[in-house]
Amino acid sequence: MLNSFPHRLNADQASLAPERRWDDLVQPTQEETALVRTRLNVVVPTRDALEEIESSSRLRVEGDTLYMSAPLLSGTKTDRWKMAPTGFILSPGFLVTIRDAQLDAFDAIGDEMAGKDAIDPANVLVRLLEEAVDRAADYLELCSKMVSDASQAVFFDDRQSKRLSSDTATLRTTMRCVGQAADRASRVRYMFLAIDRMAAFVTDRCQPEMANDLELRLEAVRHDIASLDEFETALSGRIQLLQDAAAGFISIAQNDVVKLLTIVSIVGVPPVLVVGIYGMNFRHMPELDWYYGYPFALALCVASAILPLLWFKWRGWL
Repeated sequence: MLNSFPHRLNADQASLAPERRWDDLVQPTQEETALVRTRLNVVVPTRDALEEIESSSRLRVEGDTLYMSAPLLSGTKTDRWKMAPTGFILSPGFLVTIRDAQLDAFDAIGDEMAGKDAIDPANVLVRLLEEAVDRAADYLELCSKMVSDASQAVFFDDRQSKRLSSDTATLRTTMRCVGQAADRASRVRYMFLAIDRMAAFVTDRCQPEMANDLELRLEAVRHDIASLDEFETALSGRIQLLQDAAAGFISIAQNDVVKLLTIVSIVGVPPVLVVGIYGMNFRHMPELDWYYGYPFALALCVASAILPLLWFKWRGWL
């Protein structure tokens, strides 16, 4: 799909000189790609080219045209956030964006530009970056809330079940939630890195032609990214603490089970020994003819079980 602002591009306009405009290619067809390439005389990158991670592939200049790409977040309204490779082609007369996924920031700026008769391509690019960073800040706040809820469940929830399986299931669910927050925060940070490089590249390459207010806005974008990056770093520290704590609590619970099983097995050893001794069929055993031999053996079994329990309690193991 090809969205053009301030008005829609069609085949009849292919021979016209490019005016100041923004063409947004969303999962473009070959015909749409060819139309933009013919009209604007630019190379529209493929998805494989947009996925390149080298700086030389993501940021390059040809004449007065800047070719840039950055991974932006998509699917943020679902449980599975994804990185959407997005291309930007900036020239004094036009801006072309190429993407394969729906991006809320692009849709919002598209609605903002829809009613205008003329646009400044550089201004549109800056607005896209500003909107992407603003929304990314909201995504980080969502991740922070997920971590705070998990922290409450791990450290401050007194409603602990007496069943180990229930507590372990709760901790496992909490660790999964924390893991999702960590994955999302890392994706946001990856996007910040790309946008920060783009902002620096545009500022450097567009001097001295870029308007002073746009330069200041790009600098503000970079400052916002720097502060949000510090926030993400602190959030990552909290996430690591929660993951370690949840794993530690599960380990402690498992150790309690092992300790209980060990105590039960040790307590059962002396009675088994007593029963084994008096179960031997020897001809000469004084207790066989003793009237109180059977009660004595039972009492000895009970005593041999209680004494280890008292020992464990005295040692503080119970």
